[in-house]
Amino acid sequence: MARILRGDIFWANPNPAVGNEQAGFRPVLIISENVFNERSGTIIGLAITSNSQKAGFPLTYELSSPDLPKKSWVKISQIRTLSIKRIGNYISHVEPEELNSIIDGLNEIIGR
Repeated sequence: MARILRGDIFWANPNPAVGNEQAGFRPVLIISENVFNERSGTIIGLAITSNSQKAGFPLTYELSSPDLPKKSWVKISQIRTLSIKRIGNYISHVEPEELNSIIDGLNEIIGR
């Protein structure tokens, strides 16, 4: 598998999901640091959805990547640690400014 870098978007299979967790084969934004991704065998990611979102920032963030198959939003509140065995093909990479905004949203949710 190619290196998995912070800010990358990959297809992933987060199933099985429970309750309100995002399920199904979907894009995931990698937010964990590169050294963590390389050494742990896992990544920390945020679910991405193509369903129009009523909740605004900081719960969701509309992505600008033209490489995604549809208009998409990062569900900042849907954070998940996944084995790299659940990670599929590379899709795209978000710009550092966009990733920083998403991380700011996460920090707002967790009260940092």
